[in-house]
Amino acid sequence: MFEKILIANRGEIALRIIRAAREMGIKSVAVYSQADAESMHVKLADEAYCVGSARSGDSYLRIDQIIAAAEVSGADAVHPGYGFLAENSHFNEVCRESGFEFIGPSPQAMEKLGDKNTARSMAIANNVPVVPGSDGLIESPEAAIKTAKEIGYPVLIKATAGGGGKGMRVAEDEKSLAVAINQARTEAEAAFGNGGVYLERYIGRPRHIEVQVIADNHGNVCHLMERDCSVQRRHQKLIEEAPSPNLPEERRREICEAAVRMIRGADYSNAGTVEFIVDQNDDFYFIEVNARIQVEHPVSEMITGIDLIKEQIRVAAGEPLSFTQDQVKCEGHAIECRINAENPDKNFQPSAGKITQMFAPGGLGVRFDSHVYGGYTVPPYYDSMIGKLIVHCRTRDDAIATMRRALFELQVEGIHTTASFHDKVLQHPEFVSGKHDTKFVEREFLS
Repeated sequence: MFEKILIANRGEIALRIIRAAREMGIKSVAVYSQADAESMHVKLADEAYCVGSARSGDSYLRIDQIIAAAEVSGADAVHPGYGFLAENSHFNEVCRESGFEFIGPSPQAMEKLGDKNTARSMAIANNVPVVPGSDGLIESPEAAIKTAKEIGYPVLIKATAGGGGKGMRVAEDEKSLAVAINQARTEAEAAFGNGGVYLERYIGRPRHIEVQVIADNHGNVCHLMERDCSVQRRHQKLIEEAPSPNLPEERRREICEAAVRMIRGADYSNAGTVEFIVDQNDDFYFIEVNARIQVEHPVSEMITGIDLIKEQIRVAAGEPLSFTQDQVKCEGHAIECRINAENPDKNFQPSAGKITQMFAPGGLGVRFDSHVYGGYTVPPYYDSMIGKLIVHCRTRDDAIATMRRALFELQVEGIHTTASFHDKVLQHPEFVSGKHDTKFVEREFLS
């Protein structure tokens, strides 16, 4: 087992990893930018090293600075968290070549799955359903028109290296197809340095359902059930829950088994998430694999009782999973609300600044993963999420009621947060019925 782990990240995920490491008797090393010197993850780590100035490009994305911190601290391994360098296969490789174990999949698996077109081909090879679409990247306008006619309009143009909704466009007809492809390519090239795109049939009003998986280096692959992440704004998840409401049990079993096939076929180890869209007939289609731990992993932990961060560390250290698939049981219902420093009354305008006072909620079944506190200044340079509020109860109705109570208790003064918006969503009849889809927020709250 490792003696010391460096966390190449910031905020609540860095703090989450520090807590798991301490419980395992492993020392933790934090890295931080000048803007994050007072962050809780810096205060609670055993060691901390500044890796640059405020901008992420000058700090958290500086591979040389992070490797230098790992060398100076004498760390055995690097945990990338999520975001920043978490799915950067080059960073993964550099860590390993520098003598540090990378707590995640191999660089090869990460690179293959990080390319959506390649991942789609792997899904087909492993009998995982995919949305009808192009056989590969679209190389010419003529090829795009031909494919679109075959699969039918509307079509979705997707960047092969995309993420977070970037490099995605919908074309309703042939006239708009060329413009949509050019827009998607331009955006993808700017965001990811890769302008490759492919086509899929556009699925209207889908649910976004993903399966948490984890695999070791001994041939064991397990899923930790599925999560529903359909409450989104501009392709960014806002609320996640597990298990998914209104999903037939047979379909639940099939989607989880498909995720396991995908991961096993990719020769993948460590934690990952296989994402699907589910149409109104409950048919499901593969979207992508996120080769890392995800923001919403706590809801899977709550319904299964399995600590995913500890399992990640054990797997990276060469140990087998501490459980078998038969031992994974779904108990109760969990919901997570992402609390962002944003003003929902002003089109979710970012709200950086000093938190003058904060009261975190508590009580049975309530968990608040956050790196902020009263007196902390939220910097304007990074993602606006300041915490994740998670509840776990016996039933979904109980979980909604407990979450609303917890949101009421969460008091953050000095900045605006999205807590009040989450409460509105939780009261909406469409959410309460569990029949919401990925366009629910835009349709009911932003139109």
